[in-house]
Amino acid sequence: MPKAAPSKAVAGKPLHKFYVDYSVPAADNVFDPAAFEKFLHDRIKVDGKPGQLGEVIAIGKEGNKLVLTSQIPFSKRYLKYLTKKHLKKNNFENFLRVVATAKDTYSLRYFKVDQDEAEDEE
Repeated sequence: MPKAAPSKAVAGKPLHKFYVDYSVPAADNVFDPAAFEKFLHDRIKVDGKPGQLGEVIAIGKEGNKLVLTSQIPFSKRYLKYLTKKHLKKNNFENFLRVVATAKDTYSLRYFKVDQDEAEDEE
């Protein structure tokens, strides 16, 4: 009995599709989506080599969301790691955070600062 070939994604159908919603900071003109897209393109590693996405990973925009489509296994956690690395690089880590809002979606949100408690302490 012959062995079955390892299953791979069909060329037209993505194996993974992830979204990063940056609508909140982009509405305040704090976040630069083009710089974020370039950062991901330069930093995502395929076969141990950064920036060589080829045909297997595609990065695009849909409104205020970045869409990452992968034909190969891709970790949602790796996308969060790279997003946090971009926030740290641009000194956004003190007031923006990455929150999972759905199974395939991350969202950039502001930290909640309760000003009533700050006034009571003073």
